[in-house]
Amino acid sequence: MKRKENLSKLTTERPNPASANLDLKSSLQIARIINSEDAKVASAVKRALPQIARAIDVIANSLKQGGRLIYVGTGTSGRMGALDSAECPPTFQTDPRMVQYVIAGGLKALGEAVEADEDSREFGAKEIAKKKPGKHDVIVGIAASGRTPFTIAAVEYARRHGAKTVAVICNSGSVLGRAAEIAIVVEVGAEVVSGSTRMKAGTAQKMVLNMLTTGAMTRLGYVFGNLMVNVKLKNSKLAERGVTILQRATKASRQQAEQTLRSAGNSVPTAMVMLQSEVTRATAEELLKKTHGHVRNAILAAKKL
Repeated sequence: MKRKENLSKLTTERPNPASANLDLKSSLQIARIINSEDAKVASAVKRALPQIARAIDVIANSLKQGGRLIYVGTGTSGRMGALDSAECPPTFQTDPRMVQYVIAGGLKALGEAVEADEDSREFGAKEIAKKKPGKHDVIVGIAASGRTPFTIAAVEYARRHGAKTVAVICNSGSVLGRAAEIAIVVEVGAEVVSGSTRMKAGTAQKMVLNMLTTGAMTRLGYVFGNLMVNVKLKNSKLAERGVTILQRATKASRQQAEQTLRSAGNSVPTAMVMLQSEVTRATAEELLKKTHGHVRNAILAAKKL
């Protein structure tokens, strides 16, 4: 028989006095209580900013060397990793292989609970082993409790094989935090519904993962100013966004932005370099290649020609 774990020591599992007798409250009162508790999440994330910044630097450096960012988690934590992974290609025009995820239970777990798998260290090590983590990769283990066997085993395996490792957790002093090189601890406290870590803990995880990928991609030059310059123009909304980005960044007229974008093969980064530096498409593409897609560095290089 498996040893029973004492979860009562975890802050995310404790009863929350603020939501006592929640079932007796009106809908507005319930909403106010949840909103009040959610307001505490940003402050909890703020306390972890130094560790988040360290992780951003590690991720950016690894991706620059051709490595990958791979999220690992179970349940809500795994789905948060999958969501952030899926959002990177449309936002930053990255190769889908650059940011990946591993979730206990596989694709099925994205739409329904597959909770038994999270207790298996064997499955965790086996699933991350399929990714063949190495010295240029960063593995981010996500677990509100910090004690999920699947995730711990995956992080330990990746670290043994030379990968950089990060933990995103909501309880201090956890096994997962000790297993990783960088522990991002976001102590959000007790949940409105005791133990339901899809709530504040899930919100905290989403905020942290947003910072990790947005921070890393910005350091890599996939953001110009605060503009999503690497956006891929796959539909009419995104095509309009591309024109708007060019206008805002270069002060070009709408007609000029549209014409340059067509000349650039609908590549916003290429059009940006062309407009800012008055170079040809071929030159812009070559400079972007030399700077590994770093738009601002490509523009600076163009001005030195």
